[in-house]
Amino acid sequence: MYKRRKTRSIKVGKLEIGGNAPISVQSMTNTDTKNIQDTVSQIKRMEKEGCELVRVAVPDLESCYSLPLIKKEINIPLVADIHYDYKLALKSIELGVDGIRINPGNIKNVEKLKLIIKLAKERNLPIRFGINSGSLDKNILKIYKKVTSEALIESAKNIIKIMEEVDYHNVKFSIKSTDVIRTIEANNIFSSRYDYPLHLGITEAGPPFSGIIKSSVGIGALLLQGVGDTIRVSLTGDPVKEVKVGYEILKALHLRQRGPNLISCPTCGRCKVDLDKIVAKVEKQICYTDKPLTIAVMGCMVNGPGEAREADIGVAFNKEKGVLFKKGKIIAESSDKIIIKRLLKEIKSM
Repeated sequence: MYKRRKTRSIKVGKLEIGGNAPISVQSMTNTDTKNIQDTVSQIKRMEKEGCELVRVAVPDLESCYSLPLIKKEINIPLVADIHYDYKLALKSIELGVDGIRINPGNIKNVEKLKLIIKLAKERNLPIRFGINSGSLDKNILKIYKKVTSEALIESAKNIIKIMEEVDYHNVKFSIKSTDVIRTIEANNIFSSRYDYPLHLGITEAGPPFSGIIKSSVGIGALLLQGVGDTIRVSLTGDPVKEVKVGYEILKALHLRQRGPNLISCPTCGRCKVDLDKIVAKVEKQICYTDKPLTIAVMGCMVNGPGEAREADIGVAFNKEKGVLFKKGKIIAESSDKIIIKRLLKEIKSM
């Protein structure tokens, strides 16, 4: 049975993470943060897909000054992503972001890290500490010889020690590797030892095809064990797709329901229609609805009202005609084109 592991509750802007809050879906822009118009436009598209938190890269001071202007135009929490220069983290906090993300492997000086943490504490601002396999401290690698799950946990443990010294706990952690198994192991270990909220993902997962598979396996395995409070599917390309895939993972595990669940058969020799084309048309027409319907598009009567009887609504085809059914009961029969129009009309009215 699914049982979510209890973590501390924090707030990033108005978004609650951890505790009893729903598992949230976030992403990151790939625009130049200095280009405010492009960045805002991309975030608006991400919001439309359901993105609940967005991170932007802050590689220089000019990008810092873009942050309040971007934040003013969007409706979800804005997190500044900082690497190497601790001063950019301090400036981002001063300029009013909702949170910051820092990689302790890239800001190694403990006193500089403490400056960031102390200012965040003053402003009651959450920090996400990103522990990544590609940026582990050299001293940790000397001990463990290579990147291991325990090496990743050692990095997190060092940060927690610093946090305890300044009595600051308004944080979440992400512990990521390009290796799916190592990511699962490290997050399970962390979750068994600490109650800080966890952000899940497979770092640098790759292009959509392989990246979706890696992310679905890694994130899905952890979520099914009750581990994880927020997720990002890291894909090369448009980040809007990351949000969509994130919700599909949650939907598959019955953890969140956003938009329709489209099911269709893989087709076989019984199928006498171009099901690929039909499914693509239906998918395009229903992608803008938030209705949590299960919609079936089946290539033959075997996979139609019988195997898909639990669908809220669906269509199935044989050589001569198509049938429309609700919960396994046929309610109409007609040609394939007319039956698809009827399906879309019924969906709108449901």
